[in-house]
Amino acid sequence: MISAVILTYNEETILDQCLSALDFVDQIIVFDSFSTDGTLAIAKKHKAIIIQRPFDNYAAQRNAALQSVTSDYDWIVMVDADEIVTEALKQEILKSIASPSNTTMYRVRRKDMFQDKWIKQSSGYPTWFPRVFKNGCVTVAREINEEYTTTGAEGVLQEHLIHYPFNKGLTWWFDKHNRYSEMEANKMLQEVKEPLQFSNLFSKDPIVKRKTQKRVSYHLPFRPHLIFFAFYIIKGGFLNGKAGYTFCKLRFTYETMIDLKFKELKRQLNKQA
Repeated sequence: MISAVILTYNEETILDQCLSALDFVDQIIVFDSFSTDGTLAIAKKHKAIIIQRPFDNYAAQRNAALQSVTSDYDWIVMVDADEIVTEALKQEILKSIASPSNTTMYRVRRKDMFQDKWIKQSSGYPTWFPRVFKNGCVTVAREINEEYTTTGAEGVLQEHLIHYPFNKGLTWWFDKHNRYSEMEANKMLQEVKEPLQFSNLFSKDPIVKRKTQKRVSYHLPFRPHLIFFAFYIIKGGFLNGKAGYTFCKLRFTYETMIDLKFKELKRQLNKQA
């Protein structure tokens, strides 16, 4: 049997679409951080089990959500509330988990939507996100932009999730990334001291390669400008028109916020030394 798990906090604008697309699972758990809008009413409409836990960080929240699934369920599909499972992905998931193998975690690509279009190039596509797990075989680390480990083999699915990161509007996006940038700055302060494995830049594992690229970028001057150049010019974000340019500028703003907060944290530490 399959259980779906969705982390929520005030997701009423898109949750109905997200849950409707999960009609192939045997159970839905909405793991909520005490929403104050219509999220819980929508969850009840879809007969979801509602579990509430105060939010502390993403890794802890996801681990708690995964642990809430009982052993009756063999597989877990964990999607974010702004992600929609397509019919093609649904069929691929069902086919993959029905085939005997030692795979305990599947990664999935997303199509990021902005201003009513798929911003393929400017979003850095393809990036892979763990979304299908063998129950009891996966743990999550890192408080933000989480990292997943599994006891078995990893697999990849070819179909996509449709991702709507701006479904709550730009003001909400800025509020969210203001929080994210603070968390990232704190992680950056820790990780910048760790030794780099430059050989991982050539890893065949896209997750390892991406993580190493990010770690290398911590040491580069004008990092936000370089990231804008990489996404808008090298990766071809300009091909996505005005939406691509705007998205790359938003990414530049986010990276600038991280850098400014990182430098402020360093100044505070130096004063305390």
